[in-house]
Amino acid sequence: MIRFDNVAKSFRKSRVLDAINLEIGLAERVALIGSNGAGKTTLIRCLLGEYAFSGRVTINGRDPRLERTAVLGNIGFVPQLPPPLKMPVSQLIEFSAALCGTDPAKIHELAARLGLDLAPILSRPFVKLSGGMKQKLLIAIALGREAKLLIMDEPAANLDPEARKIFFELLAERQDDTTMLISSHRLNEVSALVNRVIEMDMGKVVLDDRVADDVSLSGQFACRIVIKRGEAAFAKAMQAWNFRDLGDGLKWEGVVPGPDRLRFMGMTSRYVALISDYSLEETGSGRSQ
Repeated sequence: MIRFDNVAKSFRKSRVLDAINLEIGLAERVALIGSNGAGKTTLIRCLLGEYAFSGRVTINGRDPRLERTAVLGNIGFVPQLPPPLKMPVSQLIEFSAALCGTDPAKIHELAARLGLDLAPILSRPFVKLSGGMKQKLLIAIALGREAKLLIMDEPAANLDPEARKIFFELLAERQDDTTMLISSHRLNEVSALVNRVIEMDMGKVVLDDRVADDVSLSGQFACRIVIKRGEAAFAKAMQAWNFRDLGDGLKWEGVVPGPDRLRFMGMTSRYVALISDYSLEETGSGRSQ
């Protein structure tokens, strides 16, 4: 469904994306992780056709820059930062629904499930809403479409705990027939939903892990991590996972239970700039990650 061929992007001679090659298939549910500045948002904006870049990006064989209306009409998108729209909420809902042939009532229903009562704010300009209200409305608009592709950039960042829980429940309802690309710092939140993890650092893909939906709950993964320099916070995190220090706090080994693999990867992703070598191998299978 999605294809990146040697995609590169620079801003003022600073390389933000460096020769990205990726394919994401139908119904794959991808967590896009990495520290701030890793290139996640730039990758998404190239995918949506917002940036010029070298290389090629296609969605279902179509170029999102050359065929924006046709491509974007079939995508549900939640941005990291809400746009500064001055139109009233009611007008935004009507416009968004008409754009993709959705019943506005469906957007109202989804907003209500997220805990947002639209009735009192229909006449209010979107830009005047609180951060949480904006995020809930944008999610309701994105999920209100019958889109087979959902692209979400830190979608739960401004949600309260209850709304965050319901949001991921809404995504789970569509996981069998919808391709999802979710950029998130909280991998543990989406670990039960996604079946692939792509980690970026300094504009490159440094990890691409397809997660089998039928991973055994009794499975285990042998892990070895080498870091560039000692750091107390990293050492404390490794000790919490019962990892062994192989010398000077620079080399660590341990075993990660299968069900906890994504949670562990989410924890280590916070230290991606510190890690120089990382291996994760399922014991007894010879498959390395």
